[in-house]
Amino acid sequence: MPTVPHATPELARTAVDTIKMLAVDAVEAANSGHPGLPMGAADHAFVLWTEFLRCDPSDPAWPDRDRFVLSAGHGSMLQYALLHLSGYDVSLDDLRAFRQLHSKTPGHPEFGHTPGVETTTGPLGQGFANGVGMALAAQRLAAEVNTDDFAPVAHRVFGIVSDGDLMEGVAAEAASMAGHLRLGNLIYVYDDNRITIEGETCLTYDEDTPKRFESYGWHVQSIDGHDHDAIRGALAAAVAETGRPSLIAARTHIGRGSPGKEDSEDSHGAPLGADEVAATKANIGWPAEPTFHVPDEVAAWFAQWRQARVEHAAEWRSRFDAWADANPEPANQWRTAHERHVPDDIVARLLDAVPDKAAATRKLSGAVLQTAAEIVPTLIGGSADLGPSNNTMLKSYTSLNRGHLTGRNIHFGVREHAMGAVMNGMALHGTAIPYGGTFLIFSDYMRPAIRLASLMKQQAIYVFTHDSIFLGEDGPTHQPVEQLSALRAIPGLDVIRPADPAEVAVAWGMALARRDGPTALVLTRQGVPVIEREIAFDPEGVERGGYAVNDVASPDAVVIATGSELHVALEAAGRVAADTGKAIRVVSMPCVDRFREQTDAVQNEIVPEGVPVAVVEAGSAHGWGELLGRRGLMIGVGRFGASAPYGDLATFFGLDVDSVTARLRTWIA
Repeated sequence: MPTVPHATPELARTAVDTIKMLAVDAVEAANSGHPGLPMGAADHAFVLWTEFLRCDPSDPAWPDRDRFVLSAGHGSMLQYALLHLSGYDVSLDDLRAFRQLHSKTPGHPEFGHTPGVETTTGPLGQGFANGVGMALAAQRLAAEVNTDDFAPVAHRVFGIVSDGDLMEGVAAEAASMAGHLRLGNLIYVYDDNRITIEGETCLTYDEDTPKRFESYGWHVQSIDGHDHDAIRGALAAAVAETGRPSLIAARTHIGRGSPGKEDSEDSHGAPLGADEVAATKANIGWPAEPTFHVPDEVAAWFAQWRQARVEHAAEWRSRFDAWADANPEPANQWRTAHERHVPDDIVARLLDAVPDKAAATRKLSGAVLQTAAEIVPTLIGGSADLGPSNNTMLKSYTSLNRGHLTGRNIHFGVREHAMGAVMNGMALHGTAIPYGGTFLIFSDYMRPAIRLASLMKQQAIYVFTHDSIFLGEDGPTHQPVEQLSALRAIPGLDVIRPADPAEVAVAWGMALARRDGPTALVLTRQGVPVIEREIAFDPEGVERGGYAVNDVASPDAVVIATGSELHVALEAAGRVAADTGKAIRVVSMPCVDRFREQTDAVQNEIVPEGVPVAVVEAGSAHGWGELLGRRGLMIGVGRFGASAPYGDLATFFGLDVDSVTARLRTWIA
C-alpha cells in the first residue's frame, strides 16, 4: 500500500463527520435521498477507503485499481462524498446537485456517469453479484499472467452490502458461487444496521447471517462497525485470507449522530428535516453553516492521500513496463484481455465455420461458438447447468473450478439470476466477453441483470435455447410465449432469433462485434431446414435486422417471420402467391431492434410503406403493432402452450404450413 501520513484519531473522527454531513446536506438540498446509511457506514467506509483501497483518482480506469462496489446503492452519497474528498472529478457543486437532472451525482450510482463508480447499483443484490464477477475475472487473469517477479493483476474487490442486499435471492446465489470458487480477492463489509424501510429487520429477517456465509465457504468476522481499530483489524485479516471470500459483519447504527433518528427507519429514505439536521450538527459539534463544509485539515489530509495513490499507480506503471519487456508472452496475454479484440472479419470467418445443414439452431450455435472461442480468446462463459442442452461448452478448453481458474468454461450452476449479474461484473472488469446460456423461459429469472447490462451498455451475450412452444413435451411451464416480447421491450438489448446456419453465424458475429450493449441469441430446440433463398445471402441484411428472402420487386403484401417460422412462412407464401397471383415478399427479421434503428428509407425498402404486413412468429403479438398496422395479420401464440410433440403443437396452434397458408389466403383476399 502507498505510504500516507497517519490520520490521528481526532482527524479521522473529523473526516468521518465530514462524510456524514456532506451526505446529510446533499439529501436535504435535494429534499430526496437516503441519509441514514452514509451516516451509519461512514466509519467503516472511511477506514476501508483510506487504508486499504488502491486507486488512482487522476486515472479512474487504472487497470490494477481495487474495485469498490456500493451494493447498497441507495446510500450513494457515501460514495460521492468519498469520491469528492479523494480528488476524483466530483466537485462540491456536483454534491450540491445531488439527484438533479444531468448531474454527476444521480440518486443511485451509475457506471459511466460518475468517475470512480464501477457499477450501477440500487436494485439490491445486483452489486453484490457484480462484485463476484469482477473478482472471478481478476482471479482468472491473475492465474494466467502473474509471474514470480511481478503480479500485474493484484487488485481486490471491496464492497459494502446491506440487509436488503442479503435478503435478495441473487446475493445468495452469487455468494454460494463465490464460496465454491474460493474467490479470496473478494471482501465485503456487511453494514448490519438492522433497519429497513418498514422498520427493524426482525420483522422479516432473523437468520444468523455470519453462519449462513460460513456455510457458503466464506471467511467471516463480526465487529463493531464504528470501532476503527476493529474495522482495521478485520480488513487486514480479510486481505490476508486469500483462499476464501470474506464477509465482515459490521454492527452499525443507521443515522449515527442524529439525536432523534438514529436507529430509526425514519432516517433510511427521507431527509432528516431542518430541525433534525440542526440537532445533529449540534450533537456532533459540527458548524451550522456553511452547508457542504469540508474542514481545511480534512481537505489537506485527503490531498496528501490522493498524491500517495497517484504516485503508487505511477510506480506500478513503471514496474509493469519493465515486467512486460522481460515477460512478453504473459504481457501479451494481459493486453489481449484488456483489449478484448474482435477481428473485423469475424462474420465472414464464422460463416465459413458454420455447418451448412438442417439442424436445431442451438446445435448450429454450439458449432459456431467453438470457432468463435478460437478467434476471440476473451470469450468466456457457460450456462446455468444446461451446457449439454444449450450447447455452450467450449470443447477445447478446461473449466474454471475451485483452485483452478485458468479455464474458459464456467459452471454457473442452477443460478440464472446470479449468472446474469456475475456476467455483468465480468464485463465491467474489462477483461472478458462473457456469455451465459439457459432456456428462454428462464430469461425471466435473469431479467433484472439483463436490464442493468443494457443500462450500463455492457457487452454480455445470452444464449437462450428452447425458444418456443416447439420445445414440445416439457409443456407450458417450459414453453416461452411472452418472453420474446418482454426482452425486446428492454432498451438497448439486441434480441436476435436466427432461422438457419447462415443467420446463426452472423448473429454470433453481431454479438461479438457489439461493444455498447448486450445481445440475446434466441435458438430452437427442434431442427430447422436451411433456407432456400432466391436472393444471394448478404450478412448485412441480418446486421440491419431484416431482409427479403425471395425475389419480389413490388409486393402486394409482406410476410415477416423469425427463427423457426421463416421456412413455414416462405412455403406458405409461395403457395398463396401461386394460387392468387399476388406478389408476396417474405422478410426474415431476426433482430427487430436493429431493423427499427434503420432509416425510414432502409425500412421502406424492405417493408414498403402502405403494403399489408403479416407476421408469423411462435410467440406473443406484443411489440409487432407498429409493423403490422391496422390491416396486419398476426399468426402467433396468444396463450400458454401444451405438452405434446412439437409437430402436434404446430398443427394445434396453427403454425404448420397448411394452417399458415389458409390464414394468409383468407387475409390477402
